[in-house]
Amino acid sequence: MTAAGIELRQITKRYGDARSPLVVKGVDLVVPKGTLTTILGPSGCGKTTLLRMIAGLETCTSGTLLIDGQDVTPLGAAERNVSMVFQSYALFPHMTVLDNVAYGLTVGGLGREECARRARAALETVGLPGYEQRRPSELSGGQQQRVAVARSLVLEPSVMLFDEPLSNLDARLRRSMREEIRALQQRLALTVAYVTHDQSEALAVSDQIVVMNAGLVAQAGTPRQLYESPASAFVAGFMGEAMLFDALAQSGGGVQLGPLQLRPARPLAPGAVKVAIRPEAWRVVERKAEAPPAEPSGTLPGMLPGTLRKSAYLGSFQELIVATAIGEIFVVSPDVQRQWVPGQAVALQLAATGFSIVEAG
Repeated sequence: MTAAGIELRQITKRYGDARSPLVVKGVDLVVPKGTLTTILGPSGCGKTTLLRMIAGLETCTSGTLLIDGQDVTPLGAAERNVSMVFQSYALFPHMTVLDNVAYGLTVGGLGREECARRARAALETVGLPGYEQRRPSELSGGQQQRVAVARSLVLEPSVMLFDEPLSNLDARLRRSMREEIRALQQRLALTVAYVTHDQSEALAVSDQIVVMNAGLVAQAGTPRQLYESPASAFVAGFMGEAMLFDALAQSGGGVQLGPLQLRPARPLAPGAVKVAIRPEAWRVVERKAEAPPAEPSGTLPGMLPGTLRKSAYLGSFQELIVATAIGEIFVVSPDVQRQWVPGQAVALQLAATGFSIVEAG
């Protein structure tokens, strides 16, 4: 069994007195040692509060928090072997890069030469050798991000925490930096908890994703599990752009979605369900306009007939809106060569693994 780097047991948090509402409502969570767990969720769901409690910057109202098996619940931030990279980087503008990175060691009473040696090694690790004497104002956003990571690494923490670390960077640099953070985490076998609101960022860097909603864990699992098998309508909608459709689970084991018959991955009790379908799960084909628009069989077996309402070319893919018997459907098509025309008769075919069944409520 993999050891836990971070373990939360029924952690709660409220601000104010006992009459104030809980913002974190009994969270159980394990971050295995040497892995990266992303805490994902909408604004106000409690994810940053959870991270700050792990760091010791907020006290837990109740529950137990362990790091490397040690109960750190009563300990302050300085007493935990934890380091945090903030959204704003929080670099000292009057200090050189070397002094910024060495700051935590200096405050800890380490000798000046040893501080400088370890700070240079940390800068080498994040790819910034030769930048020691620059000031933060002389660095790009991505370079400042690396200095902030080096400042955390130099303390050799048991756990590293990242709070929206890429939100101040442009899209291309965000992509590059998330790859660097992931590569660094894997190379050094760091235990990392990483907060973001960006689903693609979470999918790209995580061993485990924890989706939070209203102070609770909605679902935890691997990126593939959360994307392909969401446990609820909330998770399905939050992890990408899944659309939800009303459907009926039948006694024979199938699910009726308009004219389509779906085969769920697991047995379902007969009754109302919802089907979550990702926009990239549909394949679009042309059909003759005179074909029956809602016929589930005959000329269009396994197809959902419809009419194209809108199309948008985005370089590597096209976005389509198709009106069908079950409502308007948003489709992402990799076929960029085809020229779609509004009003065109089309049919949609659903991939065998392109949907998941979630609760009807």
